Amino acid sequence: MRKDKVQAATLIVQIPIKEVFIFVIGLIVLTVLIYSTWSDDISSAIGNVRGSTGLVRKNRQPSRIPPTPIILSCPTDTAITCNQTPNNVSSTTPLPSASQNTKAKHNSFASPSCPDFFRHIHEDLKPWKSTGITKEMVDSARQFAHFRLVIINGKAYHEQYKKCFQTRDLFTIWGILQLLNRYPGRVPDLELMFNCEDPPMIKKSNYNSSAPPLFHYCKDESALDILFPDWTFWGWPEVNIKPWDLLLDELKNTTESLEWKDKIPYAFWKGNPSGIGAREDLMRCNPSNEHDWNARLFNQDWRRETANGFTDSNLAKQCNYRYKIYIDGMSWSVSEKYILACKSPMLLVTTRYIDFFTRGLLPGKHYWPINSNHKCESIKFAVDWGNTHLKEAEDLGTRGSLFAQQELSMENTYDYMLHVLTEYAQLLTYKPTPDKANNICIESMACPATGLWKQFMLDSMVRSTYEFEPCSLSPPFDIEELNAVARSKEEYLENIEKMEKGTAV
Repeated sequence: MRKDKVQAATLIVQIPIKEVFIFVIGLIVLTVLIYSTWSDDISSAIGNVRGSTGLVRKNRQPSRIPPTPIILSCPTDTAITCNQTPNNVSSTTPLPSASQNTKAKHNSFASPSCPDFFRHIHEDLKPWKSTGITKEMVDSARQFAHFRLVIINGKAYHEQYKKCFQTRDLFTIWGILQLLNRYPGRVPDLELMFNCEDPPMIKKSNYNSSAPPLFHYCKDESALDILFPDWTFWGWPEVNIKPWDLLLDELKNTTESLEWKDKIPYAFWKGNPSGIGAREDLMRCNPSNEHDWNARLFNQDWRRETANGFTDSNLAKQCNYRYKIYIDGMSWSVSEKYILACKSPMLLVTTRYIDFFTRGLLPGKHYWPINSNHKCESIKFAVDWGNTHLKEAEDLGTRGSLFAQQELSMENTYDYMLHVLTEYAQLLTYKPTPDKANNICIESMACPATGLWKQFMLDSMVRSTYEFEPCSLSPPFDIEELNAVARSKEEYLENIEKMEKGTAV
């Protein structure tokens, strides 16, 4: 024992005093950055949260359309047909006229501003701002699309081009039908093409002008895809992941029943690493005889889970770790919102991909960045830091959870859908027509469905027209604002990297 102490003391003496001083000062600076760079009144925010709707409805103006029940009627002895009234809103509902779809009319009552990440809608549509979107442009997107969707007078028409993986298209379309019921008469006439696979499709480098407008779940800086909420907001039956509203409540109840300091003090990840280089590399960070990188990583075998009735894949039960790791899949992953909601700091392995809401996340405010080039060392540093700065780490997890509960509520998700479709429709230079597309409605989708597919449709179904006005979309970012946010993110990542290197002294 004495020999070990002498060796340890000798090792410490060998480290230059100047480097030790710099490292200690650096840790102090990092603590200040984490705790105060993104200043939030956390205690006030926590006190105001009520489930997934609390602050979202605050100060919203009542809708001029009285709340009206949405009726799902499945015939037992006749063929399913879509009613004349859009999506079976009660026939007594006073639907707005086509002229009431204009932004000016619907903004006559001031509503609170939408979350800042909504402003990226303008950036997504910027390539077509000066030219408008022609019929030829939309048709040119067909080669990338899985389906075409047309909305006319509040009714939806669908044309399938090719099969999506599992039922991504089914639940995406179901979500759009819910939007039409939630805000009857608000969605302008439009025609769009939708891709529901993982990688971005429309590369900037391939187009000088007249790029195909294509809706999609994710993109990177090299792509022009128009971002839209993914299918899992209405459920993912193939892997038994419930609609976001229900799952968000489960996650919230779980986190409230467990003190953060009592959580398992490691970084957790569970998923399918097979064939995905970054994830396979992450699995090296599991404990070994040589290292313990503070990570506990598990392979998710979905085939076995399906056979076992999903007994070991409850997302809420995975919130019992202090830290949760996010890492991309084939491109981005839908898991990010579930990880954020756990009230455990999200350790985000740096990624080039974005979806519609991740543009609102800031390092140090909502997550801790993990260097993708040396994941294990970066994870160990993050967990060590958090376990020695418990209050700061807990607050980081709280801010991420509040973002999921408030900014990413279904209220805001539907409002994002409304605004991106409205802004898109205003760019169309022609009047859309159904052509070969078939009329679809909640009856034609939900009535023939079975099992979890039917259950999740019923669970996520809008039951009434919305009683409040949508949030107000703010103007586009100017270049100074975009540059300022980019610089802040870059500086924060650089500071974290310097501190990680400091531990190797």
